[in-house]
Amino acid sequence: MNAADHFAGVAPWRGGVFRQRYLRYGLVLLFVSSFGSLTLGAEPPVASDDPSGAVSEMPPIGLVRVSLPISGNVDRQIQASIEELLARWRRDRSDQARPILVLEFRGTDEAASATSQFERALSLARFLSGEQLAQVRTIAHLNGPIRGHAVLPVLACEEIMAHPESRLGRAGESEPFIDDTLRGVYREIALRRSSIPVPVVLGMLDASLVVYRLRVLGGATYALEDQVEQVKQQETVSEVDRIVPPGEMAEFSGSQLRLEFGFASHLVRDRAQLAAALRVVPQALIEDPTLGQGRRPIRVDVTGKIQAETISWLERSLRDEIQRQDANFVCVVIDSPGGSPADSLRLASYLASLDSGKIRTVAFVPNQARADAALIALACDELVMSDRAVLGGSGASRIQAGQLADIQVPVQQIAESKQRSWSLMMAMIDPSLEIKRYRHQELNFYRYFSEQEHAEQEDAGRWQAEGVLPTGNGLRGHLAAEAGLTVALAETFNDFANFYQLESQLTAVRPNWAHRVIEFLAAPEVAGALLFIGWFALMFELMSPGVGIPGFLASVCFLLFFWSSILHGTAGWLEVLLFVAGIVFILVEIFVLPGFGAFGIGGGLLVVASLVLASQTFVWPQNPYEWSQVPDSLLVVAASGAGILASLVFARQVLTRTPLFRRVALETLDETQLEQISYQESLVHFEHLLGKRGVTTTPLLPAGKAQFGDETVDVISDGELVPIGAAIAVSEVHGNEVVVRTI
Repeated sequence: MNAADHFAGVAPWRGGVFRQRYLRYGLVLLFVSSFGSLTLGAEPPVASDDPSGAVSEMPPIGLVRVSLPISGNVDRQIQASIEELLARWRRDRSDQARPILVLEFRGTDEAASATSQFERALSLARFLSGEQLAQVRTIAHLNGPIRGHAVLPVLACEEIMAHPESRLGRAGESEPFIDDTLRGVYREIALRRSSIPVPVVLGMLDASLVVYRLRVLGGATYALEDQVEQVKQQETVSEVDRIVPPGEMAEFSGSQLRLEFGFASHLVRDRAQLAAALRVVPQALIEDPTLGQGRRPIRVDVTGKIQAETISWLERSLRDEIQRQDANFVCVVIDSPGGSPADSLRLASYLASLDSGKIRTVAFVPNQARADAALIALACDELVMSDRAVLGGSGASRIQAGQLADIQVPVQQIAESKQRSWSLMMAMIDPSLEIKRYRHQELNFYRYFSEQEHAEQEDAGRWQAEGVLPTGNGLRGHLAAEAGLTVALAETFNDFANFYQLESQLTAVRPNWAHRVIEFLAAPEVAGALLFIGWFALMFELMSPGVGIPGFLASVCFLLFFWSSILHGTAGWLEVLLFVAGIVFILVEIFVLPGFGAFGIGGGLLVVASLVLASQTFVWPQNPYEWSQVPDSLLVVAASGAGILASLVFARQVLTRTPLFRRVALETLDETQLEQISYQESLVHFEHLLGKRGVTTTPLLPAGKAQFGDETVDVISDGELVPIGAAIAVSEVHGNEVVVRTI
């Protein structure tokens, strides 16, 4: 049978035979690959160390949405998008497997779908079936009614995967009459890919044609009414079925395309099932609205503890910047320990609500997106992490069981919109939720579920558990990649920018200067420095009352410390009251009630407690993250103690020698000066008794009385006990102090 016969539409279609042969080859390959996996202990695709790709064994893949109707410049936009994908694949994945291009035909309006322009649809079909895409596996994903000339690009794809309720056909319903030119074009495109037999394709176009399916040895063949007798002469025909009656254009549901005729390779209800059929991670099938249009990126930084005020500002600013710059690429850089599940979920819901067909959202986590901050990262279309970064696990807030129950429903909605596992998202904030790795027994494809989500799968019986993913302490970059949460690993923002072909110096949408000042002052190093200076100045003021400047400086430092802590979310009025009460108690101990030290000790403990509580969000650490924050709290207390000690040393060793200090404070006296003052302040002088002899009138124990002539004087022995009536002599006299020795 020659080519002319094919173009004449005379040759029967042996699609069933070809499909059976391909099925046999596929089964053999599947057996070999399965045997290799069993014998070599093969693992699922894991993250690559190369930041240019997340899964080393996953082929390059792209998804392009085909907007219906195909009119205006739609075909040129789609072609430009595909050409940009091809350029990326050549640049980044030249040594990888055959690329996959998915064209998603999403028909929502039957009337609009049928009004596609013939020239535009033909231009797109010829591009899809041309030499430029010869090395690309093209797949038409049908979702909704595809009618009119929109059928042409579907026929130009190598493979069809359809929603069970989608419909394909009625290609000629917008044409007043069907001529040989239209028939020739449809025949040409159908023969290029051979996804649907030519007679069936012509039956979709021309209502005057009747199409038959003939059962022959080894399968089925399709023929027009005037070709049936010719097929019977050449083949042994066991059954003849009319599948397109006269006066009707052929139209098939997705279920018919797959189950009845075998024109579709898979039935897929959503992108998750499409990803499973293609054996890729679901995130790989999120369309890129920047293709063919250039990226207009904006960057938003989510840093520090999550708070309501910060999230409100970020959400409002992000909405304004998207509208002002007409942005189509949002880069969310996250370095946060979490802190407020409700506010994190609010920003995550906003990011998930952005139309992925117009705006692409990508999260980059260089260090941490702990606890509820992980929800923000996973609400984006794609996630990129550094290998050292931590996603999920314990963070700045403890989420109670009641909160988890309230959060689960919105998390499920976000996960569904982003084609993610909802239980894997929940595990980022719920360390008690066990996540297992499941392998699909038929597709040899891996996904991660909790037991509840596994039970919710339509084909739950085909998923077999093969291990547990440790999520209790969060996921490092390589584990997140293995779980299919990331699309790439990048150590720095420059690496991230290079991966997406962005400028490395993107201007970030951040909170205003006040928020940045708060973040700066709340850093443990800066907070410790404020307390060091504050205590140093306060102690200096107490040692030199009346100067004033040190006291003012101390007040400013303490105010800045507690102001930044309150606005940063780690302190409240309780910490402030404890600190003030502690200072008051210490002053009472020093100036009002010196004695046992109850006020001094209690005040000191209150001050230490206030500083520790103001530096953390918990009272006693109970998880790894909280234990990791304890050194920061101890740093604050140590800085306070160092400030006190430094002030004492400075005042003692340095400050007392400066001229300025001598003018505002009394000079420290040496021993000679102190002795002279003691002598001058003495009321009685006994220098005249030096060397004289006398008799003790009382025992000297060692102090007592002695008589020298007619004069009785209080004396002190030189160390020994002297009885009454003993002879003594005066050996030393210091003012009114007389020292004697026995003779």
